[in-house]
Amino acid sequence: MHIRRVLQELLAGKLTLEEAERRIKLFSLDELSPFAALDLNRDLRTGAPEAVFGEGKSAGQIIEIAERFLNQRGRCIVTRLTEEKIEALREKFEGAAEVDVYPSARLVVLRRRNFRIESTGGRVAVLCAGSSDIPAAEEAEVIAREMGCSVLSFRDIGVAGIHRLLPALKRVVAEDVDVAIVAAGMEGALPSVVAGLVDIPVIGLPVSTGYGIHGRGETALFAMLQSCSPGIAVVNIDNGFGAGVVAALIANRAAKFREVSSRI
Repeated sequence: MHIRRVLQELLAGKLTLEEAERRIKLFSLDELSPFAALDLNRDLRTGAPEAVFGEGKSAGQIIEIAERFLNQRGRCIVTRLTEEKIEALREKFEGAAEVDVYPSARLVVLRRRNFRIESTGGRVAVLCAGSSDIPAAEEAEVIAREMGCSVLSFRDIGVAGIHRLLPALKRVVAEDVDVAIVAAGMEGALPSVVAGLVDIPVIGLPVSTGYGIHGRGETALFAMLQSCSPGIAVVNIDNGFGAGVVAALIANRAAKFREVSSRI
């Protein structure tokens, strides 16, 4: 049961103060298993959802964890999946839950039928330099949406054809976006260019696309860290999940204060 529901029942007089306190305490506890102790209330505590990192776990372990999340919270996000693990999740949960599969991002979101994402009003843009960078960018997009944000997506607008970038930035400004994630591999130049043209935070997402020496994302990472545009924060190589979380936290905070300001 969600904490909000407990508070609603308390206000409605359906629960005593002691019973509400007991139920809230139970939210922080999860039955231990030999391989996982779940953080069921991370989103309530930090604003960012817990996710299951699929690499290194068997399909059976992932399914067991997913069942516990679905039973306790109504949703489970699983990242870094192989095709075989995606099919195992689909076979197990299709029919019993909504199964949203993002093959490019190697990500699956499972939801109980009554689970709803509450819109926060946060606005995130995800700009992707090349088509090869889409998997990391899509992971960021999904996570930002799962955290209640609206997301504008722009793909294949890298610096090799800089004219492609300007229409996207016009849309970012027109939509009054709160924060931009910019995914780029190769030389990783796009985040620096974007940060020099907009007045919002930019999160650089280096991607492991490129040729030869340091072509597995290292050059893109170093370029973003050494950017002369000061408005950039940088996550690790291919860390679309982290980029999506940070962007959504910023956007949701901005949306919260927009709402407060509108009441004054």
